[in-house]
Amino acid sequence: MQPNPPQFRSWPEQGTLDRWVAPDGWVHRIYRMGDGSRGRMLMLTGRGDMVEKYLEIMSYFAERGWAVTAFDWRGQGGSGRLTANPFVGHIADFGQWIADLQAFAAQWEDKGRGGPDVILAHSMGGFLALRAMSEKIVQPNAAVLTAPMLGLNSGHIPAWLARLIVKVMLRIAGPSGAAWTQNEESAVRLRARQRRLTHSLSRYDDELHWRRNTPEISLGPPSWGWLDQAYKGTAALEHDPALEDMDVPTLILGTDADQLVSPAAIRRVAARLPNATLHMYGAECAHEILREDDAVRLDALARIDAFWDAHAPVA
Repeated sequence: MQPNPPQFRSWPEQGTLDRWVAPDGWVHRIYRMGDGSRGRMLMLTGRGDMVEKYLEIMSYFAERGWAVTAFDWRGQGGSGRLTANPFVGHIADFGQWIADLQAFAAQWEDKGRGGPDVILAHSMGGFLALRAMSEKIVQPNAAVLTAPMLGLNSGHIPAWLARLIVKVMLRIAGPSGAAWTQNEESAVRLRARQRRLTHSLSRYDDELHWRRNTPEISLGPPSWGWLDQAYKGTAALEHDPALEDMDVPTLILGTDADQLVSPAAIRRVAARLPNATLHMYGAECAHEILREDDAVRLDALARIDAFWDAHAPVA
């Protein structure tokens, strides 16, 4: 039985909130749950996310014996900021996040208990996980990517024009300038954001609860520099020959209704992976597949559990 929405708004008693220091001294916030009797799971979140959004999902897998670890990426959540404006999500180079992931994963792997190691990654985390796996930086027994950011969805704006706009705005506003400045807390903006993320009002309200009660973990629009890195990074990964040698068993869950990442890019990249399984949802599912209404969420969890059983069995 899954928790009711009010229970999402407090830290589970069985979890541990901790910190991890990167080789350059940058302090990251991490959270752990589960005894590891089934194996170990590293969760990689999306742009603007924080650990609090994933407590329900972490609890689900911890109850099934996974030792689940999640952390806030450098520059978001509880892991500090990289700009003077703490509301803007910025990174100068996605390579910094890859370096952080490499260092963290090395320590995470060293503390293994002999069971399978798996990665569950969402959106931007899915892109970073796939890049790291293709570069042999991390090599789990299996991986699941939900709505991975393998291309951006620019809506009615052609992709070439969107990239051109980003290049122009880099010169005008600078890399750390906010890509948009509308009031993120207006009712209209919040409703539009909710529709892009999930049909589940209770889960969306849960995120807003955390953001409003701990504003220091909240993040708003990306910077122009982040957008530039996202366009360049996803294009480079899609055309990287290393994808065809990335043999980690990978389940990709996406949705054709995604307004944030490109469903077409997900399909193209999945077709190039030699050991990937792809499932695409439809209009019933928005971007946050594991935070959707239960009809979608429980279906996705069942697919993930079956995938772990097939490709990351208990040793």
